[in-house]
Amino acid sequence: MTETPERTRDAERTRAEILAVATEEFAHSGYAGARVDVIAAKTSTTKRMIYYYFGGKEQLYVAALEAAYTRIRGLEQQLDVEHLDPVEAIRELAGLTFDHHEAHPDFIRLVSIENIHHGEHIAGSAVLSNLANPALDVLGAILDRGRAAGLFRADADALDVHQVISSFCIFRTANQHTFGALFGRDMLAPELRRRQRALLTDLVTDYLVV
Repeated sequence: MTETPERTRDAERTRAEILAVATEEFAHSGYAGARVDVIAAKTSTTKRMIYYYFGGKEQLYVAALEAAYTRIRGLEQQLDVEHLDPVEAIRELAGLTFDHHEAHPDFIRLVSIENIHHGEHIAGSAVLSNLANPALDVLGAILDRGRAAGLFRADADALDVHQVISSFCIFRTANQHTFGALFGRDMLAPELRRRQRALLTDLVTDYLVV
């Protein structure tokens, strides 16, 4: 029986709602601690329906990971860097990552949780494996243009630069509580935001520019 457009839209809304609640539940309770019945109770659906849409807890967790990584990769792909000077383009990319990671703390928690599990779920996801190249495509294109213009160092590696940007942005959220307890600084304090964002972009461009 062919589904009507309205039924398709309802199914998409239900799936999106489940995924949003599941992302929050996995981010706050971890993979082991998250419970499908709790996710069902927080949505307008049932545990049985969750299994229907996703297959099981592990598949739901992988879907949450896939959605989280797809979001940031999509933002990077939408960044119009071809019309910018390479130095400004790299600043835009670093700033975009800074803004995204600050606005999506659940993404940071999911990344931390998946590292606790040694990346086993990411390794088994074809969707996430295919996101590896897009993560470097935009950055690599910027570096190529910068080198061609004689602006960037010849030995700059896209994955190295990606690592530096990601490390800075993830650390602010992932380590905010331990850092705050040890040093008495709220790393996410609004009054520090502009300075920290500029620090990241300056670090990356100072390394790259010859």
